[in-house]
Amino acid sequence: MQIKKKITFTYVALSTLSTLLLSMVVFFLFKQNNQYHFLKRLQDRAKIVASIHYQNDPLKTQYFKEFKANGLEELINEQNYVLKVSGKNTFEYNTDLHLPADFYTEVMVNGSHWIENNNHYFYAQVFTESNQKYIVIITAKDRRGDVSSIYIIQILFFGGLGFIVLAYFLGRFLARRVINPVARITAQVKIISASNLHNRLPETKKTDEIADLTKTFNNMLDRLETSFEIQANFINNASHELKTPVTSIIAEAEIMLLKERNITDYIASLENIHSQASRLGDLTESLLKMTQTGYDGKKQLLDIVRIDELLMDVKSDIDKIYPNNKVKLKINEIPNDPKLLEIPCNKSLLELSLNNIIANGVKYSDNETVFVTLSIKNSTIKISITDIGIGIPAEDIPHLYEPFFRGKKASKYNGYGLGLPLAMKIIRMHNGELQIQSEPDKGTIVNITFKTTNIRNSNVNS
Repeated sequence: MQIKKKITFTYVALSTLSTLLLSMVVFFLFKQNNQYHFLKRLQDRAKIVASIHYQNDPLKTQYFKEFKANGLEELINEQNYVLKVSGKNTFEYNTDLHLPADFYTEVMVNGSHWIENNNHYFYAQVFTESNQKYIVIITAKDRRGDVSSIYIIQILFFGGLGFIVLAYFLGRFLARRVINPVARITAQVKIISASNLHNRLPETKKTDEIADLTKTFNNMLDRLETSFEIQANFINNASHELKTPVTSIIAEAEIMLLKERNITDYIASLENIHSQASRLGDLTESLLKMTQTGYDGKKQLLDIVRIDELLMDVKSDIDKIYPNNKVKLKINEIPNDPKLLEIPCNKSLLELSLNNIIANGVKYSDNETVFVTLSIKNSTIKISITDIGIGIPAEDIPHLYEPFFRGKKASKYNGYGLGLPLAMKIIRMHNGELQIQSEPDKGTIVNITFKTTNIRNSNVNS
């Protein structure tokens, strides 16, 4: 069922329920009010009947009779009875009255009482005159109340029915008002595809949920457009980087196969092929590692390692790659609790990311001093890597995590532009944070922060 119909039917159902409840309350209050006023009329007649009965003066008796006949509105089937009370629980009984015994009991106890049967009321009240008690009973039929009740029921029924019909059209109007903005967004979204991701939904200055939905969707389109651009650049750069060594290898092999050559030429050609193949192998391995970090991070967190020992292993690897490096490793205030140094992680991947960042510091500082500082505070592990190398221009910093991106100053150094994007993905996979501060010709500071409480220990290999 469409949401418009759901809203309409829900509105009609709620309107019907509220109308029914309101009608019941109105009818009940009308019935109570009608009953109250009719009993007041019976009570007034009971007082007049008692006065007529008490008066010994014929003139006063005649006056009350005329007042009752002409001054009060006539009641249907009105009758009155005066029963003399002869004892505490005894009184004269009139055979014309067919009332239950408990009715008289209530009258004797409370001084008055009434009952109703098919809109026929019986009202009784005790009066005392000259130490003599009398029970005055007035009986009449409330025909007007009965007619009024039927009339109010008809009004409520037809009025409620008319309101329900009106509620249906109001519900449809409400549904259109609520759904039309969403329908417009849906129609606009349908025309957005990979070929026109630059399109955006028109935003308004309103602060309602529809405006929030529009802003959220536009933000998502911004991220998608950026991701598509990065992906397109990655594919273009990857194909170019892979194609270059393959082309060189094929060209070199074809040249050598054109005719026989001396051993020196073959050796030179094989060295060139080996160099290009090594480059191709390194590039392929880097791409595979980037693909590995795209897996679910829950499956990667398997080991518990000490972060200081991990940094020492990285330093050992750097020493093999750059034997003359000047990497200085410093640990600030080793905590008394060794568990504060432990971090659940994928050891090989995290070691690779740290290795890439520190190696960048060594490479781009032309083997100058690189300071690696480890700080532990409560559940926070912070690693700072500082070099005094070529630095990074401000315009290049937003693109540092794009695969294959290389700044103008970095282009003269060997590399593929995959190390830092790979390191960022690994650190993010471990719920870490990577921040880079740099100034051209002054150096770079890389801060890596891990909050061990954010890393899911349920994924640790036991």
